[in-house]
This record gives sequence, structure tokens and C-alpha cells, in this order.
Amino acid sequence: MERKLLMKGKVKEAYSSGDRLEFRFTDSISVFDKVIPSLIPFKGETLCREGVYWLGRASKMGIKTHFLEFIPPSSMLCKKVDILQPHQITRESKRYLIPLEFICRWYVAGSLYDRVKEGTVPAEALGFASGHKVLFGEPLPEPFLEVSTKLEKTDRLLKKPEALQISGLTPKEYEEAREVVLKIDEDLGRSVASRGLIHVDGKKELAFDDDRQVMVVDVYGTADEDRFWDKARYEEGEFVDLSKEYVRQYYRQTGYKDRLYDARDAGREEPPIPALPPELVDETSRIYIKLFEMITGETFKPAKRD
Repeated sequence: MERKLLMKGKVKEAYSSGDRLEFRFTDSISVFDKVIPSLIPFKGETLCREGVYWLGRASKMGIKTHFLEFIPPSSMLCKKVDILQPHQITRESKRYLIPLEFICRWYVAGSLYDRVKEGTVPAEALGFASGHKVLFGEPLPEPFLEVSTKLEKTDRLLKKPEALQISGLTPKEYEEAREVVLKIDEDLGRSVASRGLIHVDGKKELAFDDDRQVMVVDVYGTADEDRFWDKARYEEGEFVDLSKEYVRQYYRQTGYKDRLYDARDAGREEPPIPALPPELVDETSRIYIKLFEMITGETFKPAKRD
């Protein structure tokens, strides 16, 4: 059957073949919804193989997924679902991508900390006592689960009523989706803790299958979807990122993130994102490989093509 390019995303390509979808993970990297003009060696392969690892664990827990087969070195074959716009979705719709991203946070970091500093997220919303001074890097009393848009140009956070309206989920299905996300995230956190990692936060994508049952799609628990810290260094008071956050921090430190977001807020043309310096490309590649090894317990060896 003919294989045709269906979607070329920021860092992945999707090819359609009948009722199946092939995801190919590239060595491109993006931050703040911008693709960096630098390639990271072995990034695509490590992400794909991590995704295969976690989707296999989800299946063993009885959670439905779209995964069918790993295609070395950096592709996976999956069940195909429809991409429906909110106005096309009804309560009877099946086999479609739920147009939401579920973001589960376990520690205070990233954009959550930015919002805490701005005063838009109070301590009580995170499960802390009223008046608690929220510190960067501290564990949250309970997982903080947020929902954002998936199919819009720039992701934005949603309150539950709008999330239900956009996705076509019933309140019961919405809670079922949250339970799936929490279950796989709890497994993820326990697993990586035994290998010297702290799982800080991450995002999940879901769809409905042919029976309108929730299933996990795309991948999770990778250096692109999730944030990890070195556990030993954390216990010494340091926050050492073993994820794409290392790259985000570079663009924060150079001031690019502030320039980008100022332009977005003002409706101006967005400044192009500069390439990474060669030494950061090499270090980022090492981070992706190290993270693969800590997640799977395997020594990284490039997979042979079939």
C-alpha cells in the first residue's frame, strides 16, 4: 500500500498507510513552539525508543495505546485516528484525537514557577497551605494536572468547561482521561526514580478508539515531552536537567524567550530563533543518550535498519 506524508510537524513526521500511521522521529528540536535551526544527533532514535518502552509499560498495565510496531531506527507504526476540529466532534464520535494536552506536574518548575512568581497561580491552587512561599524545585503536595489546547497554533491553558466543549468529552470521560494520565505518570515516576531520575512534569495526548474508549497516543516519558532532574544532584540542592529543559534554559539566559514572548504579546512579528552553538549541540545529544540509558537501563547502541 502506498505510503504518503500526512503531516510534517516541528520534530516528527507522520505517514499514512491505510488505517495505520507511521511516526518518524527526526533529529530536529523545538522550544517555545519554534524549531531551532540545529539538528541533534541521535535525538530522533532515542525519543522513539523511549516512546516504545513506555507504551509497552502502559499496555502491561491494561491501558490502551495506539502502538503497533517499532521500525528501526526511529519510527513506529501506530493505529490511525482522525483529526477533527471541535465543531466536527459529537458525543458519538469515535477514533479521533482528543484535541487536548494533559500536563501533569510533580515539582515546581518551568512555566508553573513563572506563573507562581507573577501571582497568577496561588499556593493554595497547588495544594499548599495558604500563605506558603512556593519555592522553585520543591515537590508539590499532590500532582497538579492542567489541560491545554492541542490543535491551535500556540497552546493555551483551559479551564474544565472549555476543555469539555472543545474536546467533546463528557464529564465522566474527562475524569477517566485524567485517571489514565495520572496512572501512567505515577508508573513513570516510580520507574525512573530507581534509575537516578526525578520526573518533574510532562504532557500526554489521548484519543478515542473504535469503541470510544480512551487510549494513549503519540509518546510520553521522553526528553521532549517530559522534564527530568538528576536525583543525586537534586538531593544536594542542585537542579540538573536531563531533558529539553537544558535547551530552554539557554534561550532564557540569552534573552530570546523574553523577546519572543514580548513580540507575541504585542502582536509583532516573532524574532527568528538562533541556532545552538556547536558545543551545546554536542551536549544536548549526550543528554538525550544519557536519558535513554537511565530510562531503559540499556547501553545506547544505534539500532540497525531493517
